[in-house]
Amino acid sequence: MSFNRDIKVNPNRVSTGGGRRGAALGGGSVLMVLALVVLSQVTGIDLTALAPGQDAGTSTQASSIDMSVCGSGETANGEAANTYTQCRMAATAESLDAVWGAQLPAQAGTAYVAPEFHLWDGTSVSTACGTASSSVGPFYCPGDSTVYLDMRFFSDMESTLGAADTPLAEEYIVAHEFGHHIQNQLGTMASADRSGAGATSDSVRLELQADCYAGLWVHYASTTVDPDTGTPFLVTPTQEEISSAVLAAESVGDDHIQERSGSSVDSDTWTHGSSEQRVRWFTTGMNTGSVQACDTFAVADTEL
Repeated sequence: MSFNRDIKVNPNRVSTGGGRRGAALGGGSVLMVLALVVLSQVTGIDLTALAPGQDAGTSTQASSIDMSVCGSGETANGEAANTYTQCRMAATAESLDAVWGAQLPAQAGTAYVAPEFHLWDGTSVSTACGTASSSVGPFYCPGDSTVYLDMRFFSDMESTLGAADTPLAEEYIVAHEFGHHIQNQLGTMASADRSGAGATSDSVRLELQADCYAGLWVHYASTTVDPDTGTPFLVTPTQEEISSAVLAAESVGDDHIQERSGSSVDSDTWTHGSSEQRVRWFTTGMNTGSVQACDTFAVADTEL
């Protein structure tokens, strides 16, 4: 999904480096630690560094991300976003801000408050939810209302998950994490029981709803304009681009990850949903553009 060249991009929309410091979320919840252990076993990715009680004040290591390539003033535009991944991240965040800034008040009666968006490329990052290692994929920390994304994830996306590293696939990942921020704003995250696992658990319903919210962004992205220029942020996606985002959603299904790791498919351990579910809910958001249609907590287990 390409950005229109005439939009303006603010490289400062993202922060970079080793992360920030703060109190760990939850104060060492045993249930969360166990959930992270289970999820690590399911995905083959070490997520235990996100466990509450980790020292969020320790030093971190991270190589620098050069945002200067995005330009400044008139040169920081859609062309830079189409060329450099870090610029595309900033532009994607601005597009998400514009879409949710319009749709959240209109559809949910809630004013949108933009999350922080932190890019990093290194061994660890310090967050209000704990210290995360580079093996953790993109995640949202409700403790500091921040989306964290290790830039190395995109280079690993194809080799590890079998998803093509395309612009819209990358943007889907970001939109999914912003979807968790929307859940945090609406109180959905706080009311859900995130300690459990299983095909119909609240954990899965949260992830599927975030997929639906990512699809909702795609629905509006090519018609929502950059407030600085009046130009739509993105060009209408081609069917090929949409297919790449659908493949990305499919590749992060719990069943797909279990199969690729050589494990048997066990729905009782799922925390994100099957490939079919993730594609279906992403498509629901993309086709309807409706926050209400994304209410995964309102459907029966058989309809999830």
